[in-house]
Amino acid sequence: MDNGDLEGGGGDLAFHGKGGRKYSPVGAHDRAVLEMSSMDPGSSSDSKSCVRKNNAGTVGNLDSDGREGSNPENGGANGPYQEHKLELFGFDSLVSILGLKSMTGEQAPALSSPRDGEDVSITSGQPKPSTVKMGTMMGVFVPCLQSILGIIYYIRFSWIVGMGGIGDALLLVSLCGLCTFLTGISLSAIATNGAMKGGGPYYLIGRALGPEVGVSIGLCFFLGNAVAGALYVLGAVETFLKALPSAGIFTETTTKVNGTVSEPIQSISTHDLQIYGIVVTIILCFIVFGGVKMINRVAPAFLIPVLFSIFCIFIGIFLAKKDDPAPGVTGLSLESFKDNWSSDYKNTNSAGIPDAEGNVHWNFHALVGLFFPAVTGIMAGSNRSASLEDTQRSIPIGTLAATLTTTGLYLVSVLLFGAVATRDKLLTDRLLTATIAWPFPAIIHIGIILSTLGAALQSLTGAPRLLAAISNDDILPVLNYFKVAEGSEPYMATLFTAFICMGCVIIGNLDLITPTVTMFFLLCYSGVNLSCFLLDLLDAPSWRPRWKFHHWSFSLLGASLCIVIMFLISWSFTVVALALASLIYYYVSIKGKAGDWGDGFKSAYFQLALRSLRSLGANQVHPKNWYPIPLIFCRPWGKLPENVPCHPKLADFANCMKKKGRGMSIFINILDGDYHERAEDAKAACKQLDTYINYKNCEGVAEIVVAPNMSEGFRGVVQTMGLGNLKPNIVVMRYPEIWRRENLKEIPGRFVGIINDCIVANKAVVIVKGLDEWPNEYQRQYGTIDLYWIVRDGGLMLLLSQLLLTKESFESCKIQVFCIAEEDTDAEGLKADVKKFLYDLRMQAEVFVIAIKSWDVQPENGSQPDESKEAFTAAQQRVADYLAEIKETAKKEGTPLMADGKPVIVNEQLVEKFLYTTLKLNSTILRYSRMAAVVLVSLPPPPVSHPAYCYMEYMDLLVDNLPRLLM
Repeated sequence: MDNGDLEGGGGDLAFHGKGGRKYSPVGAHDRAVLEMSSMDPGSSSDSKSCVRKNNAGTVGNLDSDGREGSNPENGGANGPYQEHKLELFGFDSLVSILGLKSMTGEQAPALSSPRDGEDVSITSGQPKPSTVKMGTMMGVFVPCLQSILGIIYYIRFSWIVGMGGIGDALLLVSLCGLCTFLTGISLSAIATNGAMKGGGPYYLIGRALGPEVGVSIGLCFFLGNAVAGALYVLGAVETFLKALPSAGIFTETTTKVNGTVSEPIQSISTHDLQIYGIVVTIILCFIVFGGVKMINRVAPAFLIPVLFSIFCIFIGIFLAKKDDPAPGVTGLSLESFKDNWSSDYKNTNSAGIPDAEGNVHWNFHALVGLFFPAVTGIMAGSNRSASLEDTQRSIPIGTLAATLTTTGLYLVSVLLFGAVATRDKLLTDRLLTATIAWPFPAIIHIGIILSTLGAALQSLTGAPRLLAAISNDDILPVLNYFKVAEGSEPYMATLFTAFICMGCVIIGNLDLITPTVTMFFLLCYSGVNLSCFLLDLLDAPSWRPRWKFHHWSFSLLGASLCIVIMFLISWSFTVVALALASLIYYYVSIKGKAGDWGDGFKSAYFQLALRSLRSLGANQVHPKNWYPIPLIFCRPWGKLPENVPCHPKLADFANCMKKKGRGMSIFINILDGDYHERAEDAKAACKQLDTYINYKNCEGVAEIVVAPNMSEGFRGVVQTMGLGNLKPNIVVMRYPEIWRRENLKEIPGRFVGIINDCIVANKAVVIVKGLDEWPNEYQRQYGTIDLYWIVRDGGLMLLLSQLLLTKESFESCKIQVFCIAEEDTDAEGLKADVKKFLYDLRMQAEVFVIAIKSWDVQPENGSQPDESKEAFTAAQQRVADYLAEIKETAKKEGTPLMADGKPVIVNEQLVEKFLYTTLKLNSTILRYSRMAAVVLVSLPPPPVSHPAYCYMEYMDLLVDNLPRLLM
């Protein structure tokens, strides 16, 4: 629970908890009540806001109108409702929190499914007056049936039977019907897995495959709907001109049918289609601007002419006789059925009239592209998801019922059309349905015009809302122009859709437009199937669809079938559609705002990470597979400004420890205090630190730990941080250069304690001195990387020096290895051994062996610079004063010698020896590496039972006058 978001309660209902946190009662209009009851398992934003807004406290009672009662007798904590409320430790029961008042005898408020991030309230009774809710499956079945049974059936279906024959037509309908049926199953499964908001298929795909895939496929689906509007407009215009040829401004005739001369056949001019189509589109746009609500209310009425005209077509087929009602009509004839069984693909002109010299060649693949728009209406119901009261019931039943009904109708129609007319009649009479309709053709003309205009209105109404839904998700800034407020009309999106529609109308050819529509719809269907496949295969705990008749194999088959159909239609159109979707995906990933919708890819990454972690095991990693996983201690000494979460150069150094930036870093910070009191501070600090990591382009994660003190916090971190073999193996921290300047006497004990904790936890320690001078990626360094090899460290310093060379900042440097040895050591033998060792490690470096002559306490006269002598003398004096102080304290208190709360053993001669040794090392480094780009020194751990103050004096003497050092 986010304490920062707790709202203040009114009156006596608010109370104060531990730590000063204020709890307020959860009222009927509180957002948490609704979000907990209609939480979308697939949306992480919903769950986050639910946690953020869920106030603990007493739930206010509702009066008869669903409003929070203001009368203490009705709404108070001790009111009459108290007797049937279940309370535990002062909190109301789940019954009250979820608003399920019907379980306690009260009226349950109506629930809605708001868009992510909206402020909503619970009211009982009817929905908002501005929202039209459809409560049954007819709200999905009617628009699906209306969109499916459209222009293709009336104008193109008999022609398809004549061109492909009954056999190929049955195969065509079965193939397309199977594709849409499998897509309908996938759509039903996703739609019943939680609340479905506005946006239709875009919402489903985006929440399942992520915002990038959702936006790319959603925009393609928007284009498909906009182009489909042009398809319906051209169909209405073509039907009108067929019914009234005198209305045509231009006229075209053709006399060739299969290469033979026959009676002239009038065909519609492309210019007439363009002129009338633009006029109709403009009229429809005015209707959309002024009467969208009216269109939604009367949309089911558009289905009546469609059903009545189909009934007239079937009556006419059964009543037809030979050459009645027109030449070429045979009535239901077995001979015609046999003649039309096989295919007869041939060339046609642009109007579809058979012509041996025509420039359009037809085959089965082309027929798929022509017919498939006849089955693309299955998404019409889901596009109305924002207007459906119960999407989880309406969408599956309505969509699948419409799909099965229309597929069965198409299959029966193939058999009847193939048996009622000759092939020439099927190919030349584009309105055969009107010719044979009973009682007269005008019924079909009216039905076609009304159905196509209604479908066009649906496209011009649904496409802008789809674009507005994409824009309102605020993923692409370029789409901000199409944003609309809740309840407002998307005027800008409607204008944009109208321009696209008119551009396609200018093409004026249905056969050229339909493949384009097919590609965009198939791309959307494949996205729905892939979404269900991914969710079904991953089987996350949140995947609990109410629609049980689904399986990942069905979804995979549906997606594969969509892709196959796309390539069957036209590989060039398929490549263009996939390239367009890929470009949009790339643009969204680059320019889009990051969003976490709890998509399936995140679940896949999570499961892949779990499997990889289990495969790594818990045993020690082989040296060949060892990767540095640094634990970056951001603020160990607490002297950064409060608004600076980490030293600006720590991320640069962390990147230098990883080859080509690969690997994970963990940035840790420890807050002193009580966890319950500083939990919110920890969340804010973690967010701030994560922002810093992203700004520095470092692959890492941020962690904030609250502990009583720094030492205990780090001890817990070093034991528990990480999982399995993905635990940090290197601890990186700054050298506390400020401890003496700021007189921070607690730092030596903390510093030595951290090093000892790392040794016990078997983790390496890298201490950075001169971090302010560390170069960034743009500052190129020259010179050498000098490594002083004093003790065996497992090769860590050698590896770090080699990793530094892989960075652009240090790629011009060379490695020098200095081996520190005693004066009686075989220098040449040691040098040869080190060279052989480096050769086996495939590392190129120049090797030097330096022997320190004496370990005596007293330095030789003139052997040290004056400044080193002064530093050595000052360190001796400070150590002597410190030892005298702790001895005096122990004598007064009558206790053993204590330092940093622990008993210590002090050998003053050994302390002097250590001081002198570090002085000699410092002088050696200054002599050979004063101009080095960076110096690396391998050091032994702090001596056991040794005062931490003395160890810090050794370190200060070692790093004196060295600008950039790694230890």
